[in-house]
Amino acid sequence: MIASCANTAGASWPFDYIFHRGEPLWWLQVAALAALCWGLTRTGSVRLAAMLGLLFASVWLSTTFWWLYVSMHTYAGLHGGLAAIAVVGLAAALGAYYAAACAIFKKLSQGSGPAAALIFAAAWTCAEMARGTWLTGFGWGAVGYAHVEGPLAFYIPWLGAYGVGALAAWLSATVVHAGARRVGQLAAAAAVLCAGILGPQVLGAWSQPAGSLQVTLLQGNIPQDEKFQPGTGVRDALRWYGDQLQRSTSSLVVAPETAIPLLPEQLPDGYWQALQQRFASGTQAAMIGIPLGSYTEGYTNSVIALYPGAVAPWQYDKHHLVPFGEFIPPLFKWFTSLMNIPLGDFNRGAVGQPSFAWQGQRLAPNICYEDLFGEELGARFADPQLAPTIFVNVSNIGWFGDSFAIDQHRSISRMRALEFERPFVRATNTGATAILDHRGRVTAELPRITRGVLEGTVEGRTGLTPFAWWVSRWGLWPIWLVALGILGWAWRRHSN
Repeated sequence: MIASCANTAGASWPFDYIFHRGEPLWWLQVAALAALCWGLTRTGSVRLAAMLGLLFASVWLSTTFWWLYVSMHTYAGLHGGLAAIAVVGLAAALGAYYAAACAIFKKLSQGSGPAAALIFAAAWTCAEMARGTWLTGFGWGAVGYAHVEGPLAFYIPWLGAYGVGALAAWLSATVVHAGARRVGQLAAAAAVLCAGILGPQVLGAWSQPAGSLQVTLLQGNIPQDEKFQPGTGVRDALRWYGDQLQRSTSSLVVAPETAIPLLPEQLPDGYWQALQQRFASGTQAAMIGIPLGSYTEGYTNSVIALYPGAVAPWQYDKHHLVPFGEFIPPLFKWFTSLMNIPLGDFNRGAVGQPSFAWQGQRLAPNICYEDLFGEELGARFADPQLAPTIFVNVSNIGWFGDSFAIDQHRSISRMRALEFERPFVRATNTGATAILDHRGRVTAELPRITRGVLEGTVEGRTGLTPFAWWVSRWGLWPIWLVALGILGWAWRRHSN
């Protein structure tokens, strides 16, 4: 259990002492996974290995997304005990992937050595990708996110989050399985780490500067339990965001997900027209989170852009919807009613929607946890001439209070920035509202759980990383094929 909690803390340190809150600790994550691998070598059977894997993953995932308890108990009113059971139940269900991975490793590893480390990395990576892609996917807290800093960050533009997670798993298993007589394995691990340290100085960047843009990011800090209440949160949001949009002087002002929590036709008389008129001329544009649609056509969780000379607002519709929060599986409409989520069943936008072209930049929005899915963002790079120069994330993490979900989500955006060598601007309701450069470094940020305005400059980038090149063509299939190929080879080796 200590190793499981260490795996969580390695991705995002949850406290504000010893280390900075939200700081990734790559070495702690590698040590945690090495402890699991060491335990697996001492289990007596495949069944015990599966049980150990399930226990490790259930504790790790429960501590990773414990903040779901806040949304279910604090805001939905679900009994605290039932909310805790729901979090642990979800963690255990997702932990089944890792139980299978540990069982496969135990079955095929045949002791220690280089093969064992490869088999562990392949099995672990298959579990990570299955969790992150199957049944809509929820890869939050994958081990790769512990490496947005450290020597393995060098490999992110090549391999992406899952590939770097595989490399971390291999390092962890190598520490356990190398042994005193296998100096070659340890030398290989040391070479990977040294290359990660020296590589950035030798190779430089894959992308090139493409001009800069002045931005204003808005953080309204509307309490989640009031956000959709007409007399409190809705009134407050309309007044504050309306004032800030009118006052902004930057080239681009961004308001977060559902900053305007009503459909345009539900807004007070003249409100929508005033916003359109504000950006109908001049040199400024606005990107605003707002629901769109109708009862007959369905609704979308959207970002619209108002800009000079527009015949109609530019529009992006969220593609990767949140189960229960934004689309309702069959027989579960009662859950959306319990959570008090108006417009809880949205239509799905397309993958790879066109970017918003503005002042020499191509701005690619993503909403809430859409930046968790690098393979989907990668679809925008199929045509390098149309690829984004800047990513724009708009989010509402208010459902989870002042938890380290905020820090974890910032790390997710940092990972995407490194994968594609593109800057991220993040406008959120409660945090983290921030500007990230193409190296995934935070250059400016507002304090969390406060109301504020962040102004700054972001440098757009062009060019393709190796990851952007291959993921835009084949998705995650190259990693699947390599991992399954290793397991297939191990199975054949075991059978002989």
